[in-house]
Amino acid sequence: MTRQIAAAVLERSGDHARPYADSAPLAVKTLDLADPRPGEVLVRIDAAGICHSDLSVINGDRPRPMPMALGHEASGTVLALGDPEESGLAVGDRVVMVFLPSCGQCPQCLSGEGYLCATAAAANGKGELIRGGSRLSCADEHGGHSVHHHLGVSAFATQAVVDRRSLVKVDSDIPAETAALFGCAVLTGVGAVMNTAAVRPGESVTIYGLGGVGLAALLGALASGAQPVRVIDPAPEKRALALELGAASAHAPDDDAGAFGSDVVVETVGKAAVLAQAYRSARRGGRIVTVGLPNPAEDLAINALSLVADGKTLMGSYMGSSIPSRDIPRYVALWRAGRLPVERLLSSVGPLEEINELMDKLAEGKAIRQVVVPVW
Repeated sequence: MTRQIAAAVLERSGDHARPYADSAPLAVKTLDLADPRPGEVLVRIDAAGICHSDLSVINGDRPRPMPMALGHEASGTVLALGDPEESGLAVGDRVVMVFLPSCGQCPQCLSGEGYLCATAAAANGKGELIRGGSRLSCADEHGGHSVHHHLGVSAFATQAVVDRRSLVKVDSDIPAETAALFGCAVLTGVGAVMNTAAVRPGESVTIYGLGGVGLAALLGALASGAQPVRVIDPAPEKRALALELGAASAHAPDDDAGAFGSDVVVETVGKAAVLAQAYRSARRGGRIVTVGLPNPAEDLAINALSLVADGKTLMGSYMGSSIPSRDIPRYVALWRAGRLPVERLLSSVGPLEEINELMDKLAEGKAIRQVVVPVW
């Protein structure tokens, strides 16, 4: 059995003229959504955040199979369970959606590194759910065709079928727009600080880039007791917000950030040149964490000797080295305690039909986290 939903679909990755409001790379279409299979869940999308990972598929920086229904950061409500024996979820539960489930069986999962799950990564690369195949299709004059899932979620839609392992239950009193941000921006940014870098109280931190992930990293650093925390971004309004949130200082990229000599440096921009600058700005013995996703054609140029002579550590952080079922409840608890004011990252809330205009604002650096509320 299938049901009809509205979803934002990308037919081609790359080669879209700006502004997107005119070229309209994303089209809100009527799709057929199959019922959830055992181990899967039907979710009503209550709020979906717009992230650079979505934009990178549109502009071609992250090639994916097409056509694809985009969106990977969201909160929703459980509508139906594919497995009636499922004991961890019930119809009506509020859930946060996660863009990389964990199979629990691959070497990475068995090593406690579910955020590097090889099975889930392969499924995401193929635009499929972790159990295989797509639950989305679109009827046309040729009888119809399959539509790929984005990172196992496809949240720019009124409903979605996802794997049970892509969901974390949260309390229903968390506003949907706030809950959505825990699925990517918070999981990635806070996790990069608390899990990957393991920042200790009193350590100094510098953060490059003040999008949703960068500002979440700032919140995570402050919650970890880091001092001072410095931030770098070209947008004056983002620097001003960072200062309001507790940053000790905020700088434009052309400032001499290399003089900081921080214990920990977090790079969230997704540009090799920025990562090289971030590497140089760490002190001897410092730790550099990168969460940005640059174009695959970019190479990183650093002085090889400095890794040994300066004792620096360069670390990649995917999904904030997080175990979502463990970390999302921790971060929600910090939010309730007032130590992670995640709602301050929210720039705007709008309808799904404005998705291309919102992508323009993201591409222009005019927004931090915009949320769409799909209604049909």
